[in-house]
Amino acid sequence: MIALASECLLFRTPSGESVPLSVDMISFELAGEIAGLFDSEFVNHAANAVFYYFKHELERQSVSVVEFAGALEKALRGFAFQNDASTGIREVLESDLSHLAHESGKGCELFFFQLLREELRHRLSQAPRVLRFRGLRRCVKQIAGARRWSPRCRQLEDQIVAYLRQCLSAEATQKEFALVVE
Repeated sequence: MIALASECLLFRTPSGESVPLSVDMISFELAGEIAGLFDSEFVNHAANAVFYYFKHELERQSVSVVEFAGALEKALRGFAFQNDASTGIREVLESDLSHLAHESGKGCELFFFQLLREELRHRLSQAPRVLRFRGLRRCVKQIAGARRWSPRCRQLEDQIVAYLRQCLSAEATQKEFALVVE
């Protein structure tokens, strides 16, 4: 038997066939009311998260196409709400990681992580339903002082995401809350 590549999952089709696919090989076509709410980049990020969930959180080697599509739809529906201006509650708040990297100075990882924690605390105090950190790749390249993506960049990217998760688990008191890092 041939071993499954580490970045692949076996997708079981309704006909019973199993196809090994990486997240980059999956294409999406959204229909119905949810189709117009998201751009393709956002859907790809959501698919990456669902793929990661099945592969690493649940440690599954295979998933049915229907199950994956259902999990992706559930994730997207969680983001399909608007800010409620009448109550003053912001449902989605955004922060720019590359701006934080610029503020911390080139190659100053320690300052960056301190600013990141402060930004997370500040945003959580506003009680959002979704906190979105964007500009991760630019941020990583800025901190690493890299022009091209490298193994060091990948390692730093993983550190930032892990740090956000760790801080969030220590800080978050809200039950329904989502963190998006892109």
